Amino acid sequence: VEAQVAVVTGGARRLGRQLCGTLAARGFELVVLYRTAENAAQTLIQEIVDGGGHARAMQVDVSVRAQVDGVFEDIRRTENKVDLLINNVGNYNPQHVTKLDPSAWDATLAANLSGAYYCCYHALDLMQSGGHIINIGMAGLEGIRANVHGTDYYVSKTGLLVLTRALAAAHAKRQIRVNMVSPGQLENSIDLPPPDQIDRYVPLGRAGTLADVTQAIEYLLDASYVTGVNLDISGGYRL
Repeated sequence: VEAQVAVVTGGARRLGRQLCGTLAARGFELVVLYRTAENAAQTLIQEIVDGGGHARAMQVDVSVRAQVDGVFEDIRRTENKVDLLINNVGNYNPQHVTKLDPSAWDATLAANLSGAYYCCYHALDLMQSGGHIINIGMAGLEGIRANVHGTDYYVSKTGLLVLTRALAAAHAKRQIRVNMVSPGQLENSIDLPPPDQIDRYVPLGRAGTLADVTQAIEYLLDASYVTGVNLDISGGYRL
């Protein structure tokens, strides 16, 4: 049986690294996309290969359309298909909205939203029936409130949810699914509240783990009747 090919953006570190390990264990051939974490990417590739898997890494700034075009042309020549795309890039800028420089705004939306679209555009062209896209969002998108810090990030992820549902509707007849997984406060989040305050924000009283997120993604991989959904993995954050 021909192996399935998974492309993961932001795949070298943190959540992306965990996802790549999980996908390799499920038999996917990995194309790991990274921007700056070359050493981490090569270490991950070696670990996957040493474990009997197949993986390669490619450097790309997803906010630059020409670079994304080049990467997917390489994928077309080499793997000639994409079965799974995970858009995991999520550049976060904690700047207060009144201090937010327009260039920072542009950079965040270019990476988090436009970059995801560029990857979707090419991946969909290489997908057959049964293909799947999973976009990584953020908790609370279904009932978002004012966020004066990181506003550009929240705007980009809200836009990504709209894109997720539009693509799900547009490609359902091709039996291609498009979903979103939205983590809340994770153990490695840069804005994680102190341990004695976490239950003020998270009803389940703890930060999430990378495993919590990968379990949700594994569910979606197997849930062939699910498309256009946003799975909020947040312990009840913002209920």
